[in-house]
Amino acid sequence: MNPTISTAYNYKVVRQFAIMTVIWGIVGMGMGVLIAAQLVWPDLNLDLPWTSFGRLRPLHTNAVIFAFGGCALMATSLYVVQRTSQARLLSDALASFVFWGWQAVIVLAAITLPLGLTSSKEYAELEWPIDILIAVVWVCYAILFFGTVIKRKMSHIYVGNWFFGGFILTVALLHIVNNLELPVSLFKSYSVYAGATDAMIQWWYGHNAVGFFLTAGFLGMMYYFVPKQAERPIYSYRLSIVHFWALITVYIWAGPHHLHYTALPDWAQSLGMAMSLILLAPSWGGMINGMMTLSGAWHKLRSDPILRFMVVSLAFYGMSTFEGPMMAIKTVNALSHYTDWTIGHVHAGALGWVAMISIGALYHLIPKVYGREQMHSVALINLHFWLATIGTVLYIAALWVNGITQGLMWRAVNEDGTLTYSFVESVEASHAGYVVRVIGGAFFFAGMLFMAYNTWRTVRAAKPAECAAAAQFTVEASH
Repeated sequence: MNPTISTAYNYKVVRQFAIMTVIWGIVGMGMGVLIAAQLVWPDLNLDLPWTSFGRLRPLHTNAVIFAFGGCALMATSLYVVQRTSQARLLSDALASFVFWGWQAVIVLAAITLPLGLTSSKEYAELEWPIDILIAVVWVCYAILFFGTVIKRKMSHIYVGNWFFGGFILTVALLHIVNNLELPVSLFKSYSVYAGATDAMIQWWYGHNAVGFFLTAGFLGMMYYFVPKQAERPIYSYRLSIVHFWALITVYIWAGPHHLHYTALPDWAQSLGMAMSLILLAPSWGGMINGMMTLSGAWHKLRSDPILRFMVVSLAFYGMSTFEGPMMAIKTVNALSHYTDWTIGHVHAGALGWVAMISIGALYHLIPKVYGREQMHSVALINLHFWLATIGTVLYIAALWVNGITQGLMWRAVNEDGTLTYSFVESVEASHAGYVVRVIGGAFFFAGMLFMAYNTWRTVRAAKPAECAAAAQFTVEASH
């Protein structure tokens, strides 16, 4: 019999990222409620440049995507890669650098964006010194993740790690290529690309920030935490592998659907549309695989609000990955483009899929890394689930109605060819929808506050000895 060695996972960095996910979630979603309220009550911009919608909106998107979403991905990926590899992280010092480096990026974004220091590129607004810091931190994150995979104690690489690995490599490529820029001062630069090429590179990046940061990474989360919480094996491991390769092969081509009816060559627009339609197959394959994992475990939804978060997130993933290809069709896009329908679609994915799978995963993970049986209050998790679900439905329904209303009003023409409605009239018609959006966003935000309280009580009850014991594991000694 081979001797066994007792050792410990590095749960410190997982705990740090998990706590910051909750904190940045409150910051980012609170900012979202504020700017949504500014569209209802414009005086809330306080007549100051730093608090105007145009400055705070990129702060909101960066906070929810890269602060909340990024910390959730780092917490779960560094947890999953250790557990499925039966190996401690490659380097504790590197793990610490990745955590503090990523927090530095977020703080710098929170300072520079309200000051108007921006490259003006969607999801890539940060200026060149911060871009360099992001690249350095991200490369260290990749070394930490893949180094741990290399030192694994088992031959198999679990499918969740394929998704995490694909997301890490592709985001590095996207970030570096899209942010090639010429600095003209300490906080101003200009893209090396020009005109339609710049737009194409930007939306190759922009849509794949959605495709890899907000989809592939969170699918890695789904493939580990859904089977764990359901206590069932993944429905089809073969389908999960097909899902991975099909997704990364097709997703990278879908960016041009953001540029229909622009100066981009028509063939490129059509290619983006075709690839977006093909993308429906792998997306739904993954959604079905996650849902079918609950075969024989559906009864658990009655008593397990964490599993409910995960199942509803899969439902929203399926819905938003059907809606996206549909909106990529040129004739549909002619109605939806530039309207609130697009924003509703983004939030069906962001609130319904990304936030809900993250919240479910964190509710599973936090007690594990703190040596607790479960979260402080299951009742509060249940309350959070209903606030999040109702809030998301209110939000996206309001913006669907607004978007279709706007699209129809903008296209309406009189017999003499003049526009039937002015732009201001479409804004007035959108007012009720904006009110409902604020209510929906406030519901979701309130749920995050309950999560923060629940997390605080759980962490406060943990003992150092329990945290240390939770990280212990044994492996067979190598000869």
